[in-house]
Amino acid sequence: MHTQTTPTTRITKTRKAALAALLVTTSISLTTIVNAQEHAPPAGLDDLTVESTRAMANELLTQLGQTLKSTMSKDGPEAAVSVCKEASPSIAKTLSSKHGAQMTRVGTRVRNPSMGTPNPWQKDALAKFEHRLAQGEPPASMEYWKVVEVDKGKRELHYAKAIMVQPICLSCHGAASEIPASLAEKIRIEYPQDQATGYSVGKLRGAVVVSKPLN
Repeated sequence: MHTQTTPTTRITKTRKAALAALLVTTSISLTTIVNAQEHAPPAGLDDLTVESTRAMANELLTQLGQTLKSTMSKDGPEAAVSVCKEASPSIAKTLSSKHGAQMTRVGTRVRNPSMGTPNPWQKDALAKFEHRLAQGEPPASMEYWKVVEVDKGKRELHYAKAIMVQPICLSCHGAASEIPASLAEKIRIEYPQDQATGYSVGKLRGAVVVSKPLN
């Protein structure tokens, strides 16, 4: 049986197609807006909070980096393994108390479960960093920002700054087959649950993360 196509039918189909296209476009636009909000400081966040949050993250990275580099240059990577285990949590705790925030490092693969295991929002930040890197975004200035309501009338800022694998990192985080036996044994003793090997330069190692209450 042949069904006749009338002008009204054609108009209805055209409208349906236009509506479907509009829904797709709107969905893409909303996703773009959400992503842009997470890439940049949220609207309404004052400049002082933005800059102080960045400064806190950089302070943690700087102190950790200087401690590790100093130890490695004087005593080698095996000593740095122990220093990293003890110094990293201590530095993060001291700075958290100093700034009235929760500060730490988290990894895409965890070496120290007591410090480096990401919680749900931190996993989301790491996943978005991986996606943005795949899209060709430069990692140097890669950040994640989000303001969430943690209780009625109480808001919290979630911030993450990407940490990339540098050549110095490969001593302890490179391919397992290329880590010297004595160093691998040291890592096994200090971190029996270690998963943080197999990286190469330029890959995402993790992030320094900050959670702090907003007035």
